[in-house]
Amino acid sequence: MGNRGMEDLIPLINKLQDAFSSIGQSCNLDLPQIAVVGGQSAGKSSVLENFVGRDFLPRGSGIVTRRPLILQLINNKAEYAEFLHCKGKKFVDFDEVRAEIEAETDRITGSNKGISPIPINLRVYSPHVLNLTLIDLPGMTKVAVGDQPQDIEHQIRDMLLQFITKESCLILAVTPANTDLANSDALKIAKEVDPQGLRTIGVITKLDLMDEGTDAKDIFENKLLPLRRGYIGVVNRSQKDIDGRKDIRAALAAERKFFLSHPAYRHMAERMGTPHLQKALNQQLTNHIRDTLPGLRSKLQSQLLSLEKEVEEYKNFRPDDPTRKTKALLQMVQQFGVDFEKCIEGSGDQVDTNELSGGAKINRLFHERFPFELVKIVFDEKELRREISHAIKNVHGVRTGLFTPDLAFEAIVKKQILKLKEPSLKCVDLVVSELTALVMKCAVKLNSYPRLREETERIVTTHVREREGKTKDQVLLLIDIELSYINTNHEDFIGFANAQQRNTAANKKRAIPNQVIRKGWLTINISIMKGGSKEYWFVLTAESLSWYKNEEEKEKKYMLPLDNLKLRDVEKGFMSTKHIFAIFNTEQRNVYKDLRQIELACDSQDDVDSWKASFLRAGVYPEKDQEENEEPCPADTFSMDPQLERQVETIRNLVDSYIGIINKSIRDLVPKTIMHLMINSAKDFIHSELLAYLYSSGDQNSLMEESADQAQRRDEMLRMYHALKEALVIIGDISANTISTPVPPPVNDSWMQEAR
Repeated sequence: MGNRGMEDLIPLINKLQDAFSSIGQSCNLDLPQIAVVGGQSAGKSSVLENFVGRDFLPRGSGIVTRRPLILQLINNKAEYAEFLHCKGKKFVDFDEVRAEIEAETDRITGSNKGISPIPINLRVYSPHVLNLTLIDLPGMTKVAVGDQPQDIEHQIRDMLLQFITKESCLILAVTPANTDLANSDALKIAKEVDPQGLRTIGVITKLDLMDEGTDAKDIFENKLLPLRRGYIGVVNRSQKDIDGRKDIRAALAAERKFFLSHPAYRHMAERMGTPHLQKALNQQLTNHIRDTLPGLRSKLQSQLLSLEKEVEEYKNFRPDDPTRKTKALLQMVQQFGVDFEKCIEGSGDQVDTNELSGGAKINRLFHERFPFELVKIVFDEKELRREISHAIKNVHGVRTGLFTPDLAFEAIVKKQILKLKEPSLKCVDLVVSELTALVMKCAVKLNSYPRLREETERIVTTHVREREGKTKDQVLLLIDIELSYINTNHEDFIGFANAQQRNTAANKKRAIPNQVIRKGWLTINISIMKGGSKEYWFVLTAESLSWYKNEEEKEKKYMLPLDNLKLRDVEKGFMSTKHIFAIFNTEQRNVYKDLRQIELACDSQDDVDSWKASFLRAGVYPEKDQEENEEPCPADTFSMDPQLERQVETIRNLVDSYIGIINKSIRDLVPKTIMHLMINSAKDFIHSELLAYLYSSGDQNSLMEESADQAQRRDEMLRMYHALKEALVIIGDISANTISTPVPPPVNDSWMQEAR
């Protein structure tokens, strides 16, 4: 029994074939198999029936086989048949098998003579068969019949090529003896895909129908039209025998008698007939499997590796394990916590390369979006001067003041500090939105258990919302603390003496000259009449904005000084996917060519916010909405005497200095407050309290109830995983010294090339 390991391998290949079919995947492992090809009425179906010893295939004229039939023969004591599409049903009556094949064919192809490449899987258990896997394919035809499509010949040919092109497929080329072998359709198509003849086995049928005085002796001796693997002859039942229900066993006995008594075949009778063909195919398929084992093993391993990650979450959760649900709950919650923390803190594994998310997005909110919102509110020059003027006059009342009143300074500062509440609370809202999105993202891994995912999302989101209230209270408290005491002794505060000497223009702090603040691609939006939109490489420094043809920065297109520039929001155009902002000159001068403003477009709102923050660092501030819509001012507002003007300038400088201090403090403390009260709190809650909340939220069994889809997917995935593992184990057990017959030496097959 030196070949025992190999005998086990054919059933194993069958198992793999079923595993792939049941999961709904094509058999992309290219499992070794034998495809039966030949012209219509060449006797293909009769050969297969002779193997089984039963009548079970549809009969008739024209195309009878209209879908590939994957026939798995398994040596077994009991005799019955099973279809993959009728799981669990055993067919003992082979007339029912035929009816089921016809019904299943019509279900896909309809009742006309159309064809389909979707296979029917039939497994036959019988003591009269050897382990063998064959594919019965539609017979090749030249002419469309009845309702058949006109290109039926090409459809059949394409279907055959789908199977026989694979290197792992042996080709059983069936040709009737009463036709010219040189014109055999089966041999021609086999030669196309197997020019060396390594995979082609010739079968000659209808030997009993040859003209009297002729025989196929030279063909079987491989002298005439030789094939590397040679030819085997069979004698099937005639149509009269089939109609008369002649027993196949009697037909096999008659076939044996034919070869023993025929003078041309008597000396080779042991190498002829259906039993020998079945043994030869079993041996050849076995050898072929052995030859393809190294490649098959590596493909199985790569399949196993690709499944490993998906199966990892299923492997430990066996239905027969009583503690499965508890273990699954603990592991899922723990994994959820780890994923959430990784998204916040950053991690090297599973990095999202498509967009910013989690901690990175929150970082951008803290250091780009939030500072931008603060600056937008504070820098409103005209409005501020008007307020200072009113404050000074109202403090003096009916008197004309000789000195700059500090009460006016406090009133203006407090009003400016109050304006910080809105952007600070907006920052909290944006972080809450991002945390909520992050919870949803991390909960995706809980999809196996819909109720668990739902409860986890609800509990964590509710906690975030609770912390949102406390965080907002604390942020408002920070601002109230700043309002409660105006500290004019702060070390960074300029004081009254310095404020009087200080020039407003000198107050504008600029970054180090020529310092590059940002580089990147932007699109200049220009109408088609003026040349259309184009993408350029922009370089923003502390003094100018330049753009180049590309990132090599060799071909400069333009350089725009930053003096008197401001930013403005622009609405997205109809059908536009870009997000736009504009730069304009406050003195109504052209910015670029004859344009009063240039519109710059980015791919996302995040990019727009990021560029705006970079412009802030360069001293280019956003336009104020009030400036656009302000009413004509009363004449008395700006009719200042020189003394009042000096007082306004002094308080303006003092306010500027003090608000700079407050801004710096708020910009630092708000992110820290959000981090401590909301983000770190959410992480701690998930790690230490989420599990307890889940246990108290309801019955653990209902919480850990799998979705029907997930249960089916898990079962199929595990079945496939174990089939692959089992395959690798059996392949590993096969001795390298397994007996196998080498492929016969090449023969002169030039006749095939001539025939083509």
